[in-house]
Amino acid sequence: MRILLTGITGFVGGHLTEALHAAGGHALAGLARADRWPPGLAHLAALAELYPGDLLDGPRVEEVLRAVRPDWLVHLAGYANTGRSFREPDVCWRDNLDATRGLYDAVARSGLRPRVLFVSSGLVYGEPDELGAACDERTAFKPASPYAASKAAADVLSYQVTRSPGLDVVRVRLFNQTGPRQSADYAVANFARQIAAAEAGRQDPVIDTGDLSAERDVTDIRDVVAAFPLLLEKGRTGEAYNAGRGETVPVRDLLGRLLGLARVRVEVRERADARRADTAVTRADAQKLRAATGWAPRIPLDQTLADTLDYWRSVGPGERPV
Repeated sequence: MRILLTGITGFVGGHLTEALHAAGGHALAGLARADRWPPGLAHLAALAELYPGDLLDGPRVEEVLRAVRPDWLVHLAGYANTGRSFREPDVCWRDNLDATRGLYDAVARSGLRPRVLFVSSGLVYGEPDELGAACDERTAFKPASPYAASKAAADVLSYQVTRSPGLDVVRVRLFNQTGPRQSADYAVANFARQIAAAEAGRQDPVIDTGDLSAERDVTDIRDVVAAFPLLLEKGRTGEAYNAGRGETVPVRDLLGRLLGLARVRVEVRERADARRADTAVTRADAQKLRAATGWAPRIPLDQTLADTLDYWRSVGPGERPV
């Protein structure tokens, strides 16, 4: 297969590129704003061809599509920071909705018909009506942040374009994913970064945290990307599929498990004025994905946490993850 990934230089894109290369038989290419691989993904230069470009630049996107002529197109690019989206909603909406529309318009104009996988978010659901209930694909959208709202809009757009102009799009809604190379903007990676820094003597053995009461359905990123080629092969055009473990873990427990792996004693200080998480509990019902593809998470959560902490132990003080 000829496969094009938008946002290939990101956290998910890097892991997906590695997984597709390991599967063999694919010609891989990526579209990203950057014209070079970030240091943490420099090894991917040997695995995939990188095309610089902005999804809002229609002629450039068409040019890349015609050069790659993809059989599969995975749309990962977009704005991904929930907390920051409250401070810069215009950027968030542009990068999630406008950029997605620009990509679909370019595909339609190109005359090509790749199978497209649109990567959405479980945050489009918000909190379920019944506390602790799992969200399936029929759960109403109740997004609680500009990020979640913009992803919900792009998700709906991804269905609409299957009706007119008739693109071949499958949607996958990811719940929380984590693992090595994730940015410290996210809770597990941030905890692991601080523990590794405390072990190395780069910071005091103290972690200042925000609200720890939320519960999250957390899956290893390496399991998550394993679902993508299965959906590209077996997913139905226009359909959406949830990808998640199907069980929640309190953020406080995730931190506790990481502290149990620490080589020094680390104190936790939870700020009394911390803003409550916008969505307190979110759990995936992924039965539809499992029935369609046979996918299921395989990596235990404790291994994910250990691998994430080991990654941060390997990162130098001046380095940044993807």
